[in-house]
Amino acid sequence: MAARILVVGCGAIGGLFAAALSAVAEITAFDVNAEHVKAISAKGLRILGKNPRTVRIDATADAVALKGASFDAVIFLIKSKMTGTALAQLRQVLAGNPMLVTLQNGMGNAEALLSQPQAVVVRGVTMNAGRYVEPGCVESLIEGKTWLGPARGRVADIAPLADLLNKSGMETETTADPMGAVWSKFVFNCVMNPLGALMMGNNAARYDAPEMRALIDDMAAECIAVVSALGGTFAFPPMEFVEKVRAGEIPLSQHAGSMALDIARGIPTEIDELTGFVVREGERLKVPVPNCKAVYRLTKGLELAAQRRVAKPR
Repeated sequence: MAARILVVGCGAIGGLFAAALSAVAEITAFDVNAEHVKAISAKGLRILGKNPRTVRIDATADAVALKGASFDAVIFLIKSKMTGTALAQLRQVLAGNPMLVTLQNGMGNAEALLSQPQAVVVRGVTMNAGRYVEPGCVESLIEGKTWLGPARGRVADIAPLADLLNKSGMETETTADPMGAVWSKFVFNCVMNPLGALMMGNNAARYDAPEMRALIDDMAAECIAVVSALGGTFAFPPMEFVEKVRAGEIPLSQHAGSMALDIARGIPTEIDELTGFVVREGERLKVPVPNCKAVYRLTKGLELAAQRRVAKPR
């Protein structure tokens, strides 16, 4: 019998994982975007990019529709601030005790899932990148590696999901301690995501302006200092990707990060769970983070302005 997996959040990254896994498992998507769900149900989930395709998956925008359903794993790929609410909705309707998996950006997601006392909880990170194009359609922008490890449970518990991901074409590695990979991606996101938004989605501006390069380096140093003060270590150099782009080893893409896409759409960002976390922990630990604090404040203002722009009557 095929594994049954629920993907919570079928937007950019959730859509990519749902589409890939649909080749090796039975996939259901839960997404509050009713238009997106309607389009997926009517015409399938369309993936643009290097491997364009359309896949058929079950999708719903109503948690009640999942009442009594059982899954082997539930993968959370929604905005961090929505995790607790989504978990509470699903806890009321799902049967059994599925493995709970977070591949989300930011801090606080695994902690929310650990509130489910009997569940195996998996924490991970993915270097895949994509964007939501329109209802029923997402685009793959960057193909990267995924790491999975137990926040509660054993590596052996995770192996079947990792095998499915590898069979689906998404390179995945299991590790006893996922936090090294999580911290590495976290620092990268804390620096590059808000700066991509502040540069209005122009990725080249983050690399071509000397002042921006200096700001990136200063913010990265502050983030690394905070993570180190928390006792964190890094599975790979957090800014390795940036260094390779600067050296010409990796071509410069047009992708300026998910936060720039959120600002363009006028929807809430993950700034509080990313750079905001660094600011709060820096203040608590007495680690100076002046550049991160300034960028955090600017991004909060930009986020508000973007939401008001979208809400303004035409």
